[in-house]
Amino acid sequence: MVFGRCPCFKGETEDIQALDYSHCTLDEVPNEIFNYERTLQELCLDANQLGELPRQLFYCHALRRLTFQDNDVQHLPAAISSLTQLTHLDLSRNNISEIPESIRGCKLLSSVDASVNPISKLPESFTQLVSLEELYLNDTLLEFLPANLGRLSKLRILELRENHLKALPKSMARLTQLVRLDIGQNDFVDMPEVVGSLVSLTELWCDSNRLSYLPGFLGNLQQLRYLDASNNRISCIEDNAFKNLTNLVDLTVSSNRLTRFPETIGKLTKLTTLRADDNQLLGLPDSLGYCSLLEELIANGNHMEYLPGTIGLLRQLSLLMVDSNWLDELPAEIGSCNELKILSARDNKLVDLPDEIGHLSNLKVLSVSANRLRYLPATLTRLKQLDALWLSENQTKPLILLQSEDATGQRRLTCYLLPQEGGYSSSNERLTPTESADREREGRIQFLGDSLGKAGAKLVRSPTPYPKELRARHMRLLQNRQGGQASAQDGAVTQQPSSTGNLLAQSPTGQSTPHHTSSHVTIATDPPEVISPPANGTVKADAV
Repeated sequence: MVFGRCPCFKGETEDIQALDYSHCTLDEVPNEIFNYERTLQELCLDANQLGELPRQLFYCHALRRLTFQDNDVQHLPAAISSLTQLTHLDLSRNNISEIPESIRGCKLLSSVDASVNPISKLPESFTQLVSLEELYLNDTLLEFLPANLGRLSKLRILELRENHLKALPKSMARLTQLVRLDIGQNDFVDMPEVVGSLVSLTELWCDSNRLSYLPGFLGNLQQLRYLDASNNRISCIEDNAFKNLTNLVDLTVSSNRLTRFPETIGKLTKLTTLRADDNQLLGLPDSLGYCSLLEELIANGNHMEYLPGTIGLLRQLSLLMVDSNWLDELPAEIGSCNELKILSARDNKLVDLPDEIGHLSNLKVLSVSANRLRYLPATLTRLKQLDALWLSENQTKPLILLQSEDATGQRRLTCYLLPQEGGYSSSNERLTPTESADREREGRIQFLGDSLGKAGAKLVRSPTPYPKELRARHMRLLQNRQGGQASAQDGAVTQQPSSTGNLLAQSPTGQSTPHHTSSHVTIATDPPEVISPPANGTVKADAV
């Protein structure tokens, strides 16, 4: 495709400044290009089948932008030095193994993308491109960088993802204008100390390495807004690492070995997203409540037995995911998270939900399947925005019919999916430390006279005794069921559901419940007898 044709007189050479031949299935550079070598400033040859660049191409001395990504070019000619006006060079996704020393002649280059090429090293002359502001070297074969890389003092973006780097040159301390550094998917065992000198950094990507801790010198990066240290081996975050990161808005430390966060996480007062899933966290610090702008908190797949009450201070929180932990309760203060829209606590050990959950007026999704819930709080009927209530993985509809029931003198909700039977996993991975120790101790018990090691001993399977607590529970269920049938025969009255009762829009079969056959009270618009929030509509961070 040709841009900028401005023929003034018939028969004269057209004044062409830009040509686009991308996605044209070319196997060689068109000769037409060379007709405009005097005026051509931009040439795009992306996504073709080019195997080489002809020497005549480098007679286009006015070229400012040259891109030929996604081809099969194997050699970058030394004649590249003749393009002295070149500012942008994109040679990514080719088969180039070497950048010529003559690249030093392109002194005006401000952006170079050589990603996805089998380049094993950069020439020393590359550090003479002092106008360079953006350098992309992702997915190459680099094992080290030139010692004088710090000469590129105007660099603002440096991407080195998916290489074999183990260290960064100390001269990089001079890259004081660098705002983005990506060293993800390399072989770093420790965070390079020079990173602490890059005081203008706003983005640091160091995921998928072998880092064992986050050092305190990260606290020097006061302009940092995004930090991704996921998929490492991090078991410790030094206290000073978060101390001065007051501009951090996005923190990802997923898939590590963290057991705790430092209390200094409370210094991240602008944090909006925290991803800490797939770790070994035993809990979250109380100081997290100072992160008052937090909107998303993801902590699935940890060992947490509790959530701090200060979570109620997170008034902007809209997403809370704590699936696959060891939580046996949710704090009452969670009712103060007025903006919460999605609450997922699947696969825990929850026995009850706090009544204060009824204050989450914006809640749309509540997922508590694979727990040990016996009842649901009656305050759930206040959640008029609720679109999905997940109690089981086998649940076919997001909303199900709930019935009212008096339990221990309190009004509760139940349904055919309650009581729950527990989580998915029965392995020691889902046991708390105390339970795991007990299980291990039980496995070591032997009685005097036992001869476990006798050859030829036969194994005999004895019938499993019916546990007393299950027998008692079974008898209570039978009595309740018989009592319910008797009440139905005596003519119990069923309350009519209204059109606003969104939780109870349908029964599990999709049919309305006949009034004369139900022995339960259907919860709809009749509000439960619970404590209302204060008149001003606010809820304290303490238990509501």
